[in-house]
Amino acid sequence: MSLENKVAYITGGTKGIGFGIAKALVDAGLKVAISGRKLADVEKAKADLGSENVLAVASNVANYADEEAAVAEIVAKFGKLDIVIANAGVGKFGPIDQLSLEDWNAMIDTNLTGVFHTLKASVEQLKANKGYYISIASLAGTNFFAGGAGYNASKFGVVGFTQAAMLDLREYDVKTTTIMPGSVTSHFNDHQPNDADGWKIQPEDLGQMVVDLLNLNPNVLPSKIEVRPTKTK
Repeated sequence: MSLENKVAYITGGTKGIGFGIAKALVDAGLKVAISGRKLADVEKAKADLGSENVLAVASNVANYADEEAAVAEIVAKFGKLDIVIANAGVGKFGPIDQLSLEDWNAMIDTNLTGVFHTLKASVEQLKANKGYYISIASLAGTNFFAGGAGYNASKFGVVGFTQAAMLDLREYDVKTTTIMPGSVTSHFNDHQPNDADGWKIQPEDLGQMVVDLLNLNPNVLPSKIEVRPTKTK
């Protein structure tokens, strides 16, 4: 895929992994739309990216109408949509007997249903432009752990969903990949990045990985990528 004049959309693009990917794509010369639930947060991230080729969009991926409107706004601004990165996610952790209905629903609605909403809203653009769809899952999508029942369920679902979508969309020359990171320096689960996070994967590392994926020969499709820190803390 030539990156010249390409348009990308990143959900959850205001910080962490989403922001790291957005920065890498802006630096690679793409036009980039980022979304988040609060427009003020998205506008701040746009300012931090420092490019005129960035569009800030307010969208809650758990609401399909929001994603439909976001895609329409992107196409109205840039004329098309080539690359979609479903990154928005939340995590609520605790033993299953203490996991609330609200926390379960928040994870399933955002992490899993939100990924579907993002693809459903953009799939015709991707088909028309022979585009690329990438979901950001987690190693929690293959490795279960105590206290992670809801999060595991959502991320196992993202992996299965994206792999099945890959089989559906390859017939339209749409490439589909799910990236499954391990420990990443981010604001996830209200974490504040600090010097102790130096051993982790950095958001810009995943940004570079996305650029590398987009630059691969069109005949090559890494459909599922597990990525870990080189060392543990």
